[in-house]
Amino acid sequence: MQRRNFLKVAGLASSGFILPTAISSSFAQSASPQRWRVFEVTTKVEVLKPAGVTRIWLPMPLTADTSYQKNLGSTWSTGEGLAAAVIEPNYRAGLLSAEWAEGKAPTLTLVSRFATRDYSVDLNSRGNSVAAPGDLKIYLQPTHLLPTDGIVKTTADGIVKGAKSDIDKGRAIYEWVVENTYRDPKTRGCGVGDVKTMLETQTMGGKCADINALFVALCRAAGVPARDIYGVRVADSSRGYRSLGKSGTITKAQHCRAEFYAVGTGWIPVDPGDVRKVILEEESGGLAINHEKVVKAREFLFGNWEMNWLAYNYAHDVALPKSSRKAVGYLMYPQCETAEGSVDSLDPDNFKYEMFSRELTSV
Repeated sequence: MQRRNFLKVAGLASSGFILPTAISSSFAQSASPQRWRVFEVTTKVEVLKPAGVTRIWLPMPLTADTSYQKNLGSTWSTGEGLAAAVIEPNYRAGLLSAEWAEGKAPTLTLVSRFATRDYSVDLNSRGNSVAAPGDLKIYLQPTHLLPTDGIVKTTADGIVKGAKSDIDKGRAIYEWVVENTYRDPKTRGCGVGDVKTMLETQTMGGKCADINALFVALCRAAGVPARDIYGVRVADSSRGYRSLGKSGTITKAQHCRAEFYAVGTGWIPVDPGDVRKVILEEESGGLAINHEKVVKAREFLFGNWEMNWLAYNYAHDVALPKSSRKAVGYLMYPQCETAEGSVDSLDPDNFKYEMFSRELTSV
């Protein structure tokens, strides 16, 4: 992908901003019974071993407002570097692209403000929610790590056999993923999301980017539009789950979720990955799958999200602007590249970053 294919929404500068930073009347006046909560997330990055030209890419909040999240704007500073906010063309993912010349100290601070409210979908409602086919097409297509043929297609067909509606298919896949996967604490970061390898090797362990990617790929293979949503936890859970929230320092709190689309209902939020997280992490020694806390989380996480979480994007196979490497499978962690190649975003000896969240107000 050529750099010109990215829509630049802010020019190259050592500091910048996009979108209003105040609470907008579009939701402050909302009559919704669910309150909006306003958060600020700060990401600070320092490259400890720069070489030649150094580049950093950071994910930014969803570029399009939704019923559960509103983008209130971002500001940034790069010290001796330059940066621009750009939009990836395929999924409209927003990212900050920054660079420093050789000999300059690569330091970057990004501050994003956004509002969220809890997200629930009435699964018994049958309205007239019909998205344009073009809007859904990309969420039926395979990606590098999420194929929809071969073993993925065979597995999906077996799971949804007999299911009539999109919701029935989504439910069958959700339950199958919860039953057949497990959260592996040894997985680095949030996992890779290599669905074909998981199924072929029957290595069904991983973290959210593995487990929820499996759900998405199986839905697509079954003809049901689905997508991963990559983001980060920003507050403790108010539902009593210690494992499903993080506030203050959120450097390692990245988390992806998933949605699938049902004609007549629209996008339906799910999170089988967090069900497995509750099983492994909610209490010392783990919980049985039939434990009351697991049963409640499993029921809630089909059709609902607690929005103590910032959504970044839906993007897969992201070609980073001016990068010399192949596209990244997804954009949820800070990314970096020097003249010596890509820097491991999970390697604190070379690539240091910290993330902090704070709640500002509620509406």
